Amino acid sequence: MVTGSRTDLPRLVVAAPASGHGKTTVATGLMAALRRRGLTVSGHKVGPDYIDPGYHELATGRPGRNLDPHLVGEDRIVPLLLHGAQAAPRPAAVAVIEGVMGLYDGQIGGDGFSSTAHVAGLTDTPVLLVVDISHASRSIAAVVLGMATFDPSVRIGGVILNKAGSVRHSDEVRRALEPLGIPVLGVLSRDDEVTAPSRHLGLVPAAERPGAAGSLDHLADRLAASVDLDAVMRLAHTAPPLSGPTWSAEEALVGGLPDSGPPALSLSGPRRPVVAVAGGRAFTFRYAETVELLDAAGCDVAVFDPLADSALPEGTAGVYLGGGFPEVHAAGLAANRPMLAALRTALGAGVPTVAECAGLLYLCRTLDGAPMIGAVPADAAMSPRLTLGYRRVTAGSTNLLTAAGTEVTAHEFHRTTVTPGFGAAAAWTWGDSVEGFATPTLHASYLHTHWAGHPALAARFAAVVARVARDARAGRSSTGVDGRPASGDQIVHGHMR
Repeated sequence: MVTGSRTDLPRLVVAAPASGHGKTTVATGLMAALRRRGLTVSGHKVGPDYIDPGYHELATGRPGRNLDPHLVGEDRIVPLLLHGAQAAPRPAAVAVIEGVMGLYDGQIGGDGFSSTAHVAGLTDTPVLLVVDISHASRSIAAVVLGMATFDPSVRIGGVILNKAGSVRHSDEVRRALEPLGIPVLGVLSRDDEVTAPSRHLGLVPAAERPGAAGSLDHLADRLAASVDLDAVMRLAHTAPPLSGPTWSAEEALVGGLPDSGPPALSLSGPRRPVVAVAGGRAFTFRYAETVELLDAAGCDVAVFDPLADSALPEGTAGVYLGGGFPEVHAAGLAANRPMLAALRTALGAGVPTVAECAGLLYLCRTLDGAPMIGAVPADAAMSPRLTLGYRRVTAGSTNLLTAAGTEVTAHEFHRTTVTPGFGAAAAWTWGDSVEGFATPTLHASYLHTHWAGHPALAARFAAVVARVARDARAGRSSTGVDGRPASGDQIVHGHMR
């Protein structure tokens, strides 16, 4: 309920002392169990994770959404939370926010910035702490006490004991916790049936697991039987009303283009330009707000599957290749020659294209030896080394997404390398590092950006897409962000043309 600028939203944060305690299991199970009760549940994830929100969407029937102060700024966290909870078709009765890593773990060197505790503080949300008790009993109380007192501004309102060996075991932990005054709201025993399979970047996405829905049903059964859902909702209702506006894609785009950017175009009318967005099992990573911003900017988003579809959506005037696991599906992507040819032709014709991480790999000449599109002069391969971290980067030149000198916050997470590395046409720079490939019609990079935090990226991309669509209707050659012919400086087949 909204009263003035204050909004009542029952909510809780599901956190843990460290990774591996069962946050995703409990958070997703709670979402599913509460939905079974007839409640509309909004699922959120602290941090830049794409996989957990996919499970949240499966559990709630609504898009999973991220809350990351580094990527979008502290001032947008509450507006984005409210947007996710109030989005169509109906407002949520409760928001469940899954944390990241340990409760107080955030950006390295940032003293907890972007941690679960940070987001809990920004949103004034009580914490439900999940603790793996499989290797301890009374010592668990010391862990919980430390979590509760490390930062007095963080309010831990309940505990769920996970991986209990027996009733006797969990009762021992309960007795040790009683003097702390923090109630135990549930006890879960060990159950391998609810463990999601993992691989090199974490959990296997829900979209790649045919049995994910069945596992979720089992998990919801367990949570309903083992957790006091009434007590969970009472805890959620202790969250005070939230102050401030709800995020809006339309309002975010107002004034989104810098003065040095291309002119904003009127995209109204019956013939909105089409942006083809990669989906399917190989491309599961994108923020819900990305699509919403493109729609608000006047584009029709059409999802296509690079593994299964033989052609781009009709009328494609722009392409967005988000993150995912093309390295797992390299053989299938290479076997779909009609799609490779369609994208190769589109890129050669100057169709504006954004590619993040997985999209970059797909645009390379090869991926682990399998032929890809060949639109950037590099080959990609799996690496034994994981590259992970927040970035604050600068655009070294004016390109499809940004004007030269634009600063952007981003996230990098991959276990692949691109050879040769990035050179003069790099998309981003930070320190002495350069990263990605960029021209007036192509932006391909390992870095993930959240366009809700940088709506000018969406506005600029949409403006170029609109120009391409307009020129195509008029029978003219497409022009890039700087007005030059779009195909005049495109990176194609390993060379600058």
